[in-house]
This record gives sequence, C-alpha cells and structure tokens, in this order.
Amino acid sequence: MLSRLLCGAVFAAMMVTGASASPVSDAVADTTRPAAEREQDAARKPAETLAFAGIKPGQSVADFLPGGGYFTRLFADVVGPKGHVTMLETTRWGAENVAADQKVIDEGHKNVSLDASAFGQFKLAQPVDVFWTSRNYHDLLVEKYGKVDMDAFNRHVFDSLKPGGLYVVLDHSARAGSGAADVATLHRIDEAFVKAQVEKAGFQYEGASQVLRNPADDRTKTVFDKAIQGHTDQFILKFRKPA
Repeated sequence: MLSRLLCGAVFAAMMVTGASASPVSDAVADTTRPAAEREQDAARKPAETLAFAGIKPGQSVADFLPGGGYFTRLFADVVGPKGHVTMLETTRWGAENVAADQKVIDEGHKNVSLDASAFGQFKLAQPVDVFWTSRNYHDLLVEKYGKVDMDAFNRHVFDSLKPGGLYVVLDHSARAGSGAADVATLHRIDEAFVKAQVEKAGFQYEGASQVLRNPADDRTKTVFDKAIQGHTDQFILKFRKPA
C-alpha cells in the first residue's frame, strides 16, 4: 500500500511540475520535429514502436540507413544528453541522402553523429545498446544496390552490440513463404525469412509487435503504389544478443 501511495504521490508531483513520466511521449510531442515528420505519426505510430523497442535514457543507439532521420530525432530525445545516436548511412544513395541526415545534427542534436560507409557496411566506435533499422533490411538483398553477405552483416550487428543488446528490424511485409523474392520489385520481405537470417547470427528472438499490421494490405503491391503507400502491412521484430 505504501508503495502505491508513493507512486501516486510521484505521479501527482509530476503533473504539478509539468514533468513527464515518459521520455518516449515527450520525444513524440517535441514540436521542433519537422512538420512533415509529425504528419506521419498517425500512420507510423512512433510512441508504440519506440516503447516496443525498449529504448531508454542514457543508451547508445545505432540507426542504420536512417533515411533523413525520422526515428533518429526521436531516439535523440529519448536517450537524452547522456545517451548517443549514431546514424549509419550508405554512400550508395548519394550526397543528398547524407546531407538530409546531416541536417539532424545541424538542427542542434548534439548527441547524434553520422558515419557513411559503402553499401551493406557500417562502422561503430564502440558497442551499442540498440541496433535499429527501419524499412531498409530488404534493401540489403537488392542486388542492384550491391551484393551483401547477410550472414556476415548480421554477425557484424551481433558483434557491434553490448551483451544483452537489442537488434530491432522494421520492414514492409511480403507474402508468407516468399522469402526475398519481392525485395527488388515490391520492396517487401518475408518476416519469417528475416527472423531465420537474424537468429542464424546467434540472436535470441524476443518477439514481434503488431502495431503496424494492416490486414487490408494483400502484400502484392509495391510499397510505392499510391493505393497502399504509407499504410503497408509492416512487421517489427526484436532480437537480443545473449548477455
């Protein structure tokens, strides 16, 4: 009973002072985020997604192929000044793509750094708590971008995490059993295929989030089809490096 009373008192004090009990909620509510990104929140559900990922203040996060920083900005707010976010970009997609990422740092996110490497490669100065990639795992299997040894890539992720660290993969869902057949044409990938590849590197499967599922998406259209763009059926898988 005493514990419950203390918790209630702490929450009441937070309400009075205006403090928040949730760094994730504060990050999503940050009005300095670009308007174009905040407009995507209804579809991308960042609060639920970050809660599932389990990112916390003070942690180090690697954002692989950040695509302009939608999640990077959120991560930076959540981990705070004692944490750090590294944007891991590829030189394959040109200087403009790297410049879009650099803008996140130029806006004043002092706890963010950027490194660009050849396609399918990345460098980290030290192990991180969370390795994250959103809507881009499938690209690593598109041969016209570059041939990537996925076993080696996932082992590199494994080695780049602290013991107990998390590897989170969010991507557009392909039809069950299709493997990587649709990566180049539809930009989708089979969830079970990804799970098997990542587990092969030594990761323990922690679970999947259903927050971005869309049963109305039959998974036969390209993700750029206006009929489904921004509302594809998506999976989020979480894996842990054994402690």
